[in-house]
Amino acid sequence: MNKKKFTYKKSGVNIKAADKFVDFISTDSAKKRGKKKFSNIGGFGSITNIPGNIKQPRIVACTDGVGTKVEIANTLNKFDTIGIDLVAMSVNDLIVQGAKPLLFLDYISINKINLKKLKAIIKGISKGCNQSECELVGGETAEMPGTYEKGKFDIAGFAVGVVGKDRILNKNKIKKNNLIVAIPSSGLHSNGYSLVRYLLKQKKINIKKNKFLKSELLKPTKIYVKEIMNLINNNLINGCANITGGGLSDNIKRIIPDKLSAHISLDKIKTSKIFNWLKTNGISDKEMLKTFNCGVGFCLIVEGKNLKKISKFFSKKYKPYVIGKILNGKNKVKLNGSINWQQ
Repeated sequence: MNKKKFTYKKSGVNIKAADKFVDFISTDSAKKRGKKKFSNIGGFGSITNIPGNIKQPRIVACTDGVGTKVEIANTLNKFDTIGIDLVAMSVNDLIVQGAKPLLFLDYISINKINLKKLKAIIKGISKGCNQSECELVGGETAEMPGTYEKGKFDIAGFAVGVVGKDRILNKNKIKKNNLIVAIPSSGLHSNGYSLVRYLLKQKKINIKKNKFLKSELLKPTKIYVKEIMNLINNNLINGCANITGGGLSDNIKRIIPDKLSAHISLDKIKTSKIFNWLKTNGISDKEMLKTFNCGVGFCLIVEGKNLKKISKFFSKKYKPYVIGKILNGKNKVKLNGSINWQQ
């Protein structure tokens, strides 16, 4: 008789290590909560209250990941910022509809539990939740040997927000002659990394030895929650768009009403060094605009009279500036001129 014993650990799954990680998350979350009473971590589901001061509350939910930016993190062995990216990619979508982020959950799938790596990721997620003023209430960590190669992992995030029925931002609020205002990005955010990695491979560039790229490629995505919620609460914007995959044109067209058109002057866009570097390394203008945010991380649609009031809610680094206007037209977006990449 074969007396060989089969165990989950021998198959590559370490439940004790997973339990230690859950304990770490629970402890870390408790520190961040302070007097707030949440006891969801480690349970079967997460329970939270809907704020009582919101009239006719509507729930808004988003999910996203950070794509192949995780491969850059693996290459540089640096995992303390992609958790911020993960939160940003979801909460920046929530606020487009006027919703205040309420809670966040994460999903981490990995070849083998590495507590040091996972703790760094979770600390980033916790930091992102703090910047978004929402709660990390739970998640899932899946150890999946055989599915992922050694050292490989992926992450996904899920955010839930709430907005009063009369505060929902929709296309109907956007009118002719409204201004299109750009809010600067912090860099690439979390889009276009497959193209970036392809370029690096083709040109045989070692980012470990490139100080500029080492710094730029893991810059965390700017979280716009506090600024945009202030604008919404003061009734200063008619619409907004998170500039992610598909670039400026594809994301703005999603919020433009029929029979109106967003006329954008590309020569007014302020880029940063990373976009200039990509452009000079063989990526066309068309591809740049289709793939990257090109320096514009978020867009507002506003009335001209509110422009000065809006500016006071942003730091100097993320100062808003006008790049276009809403006019009559059949095409949802019309791009005029060209970007000056040499700024």
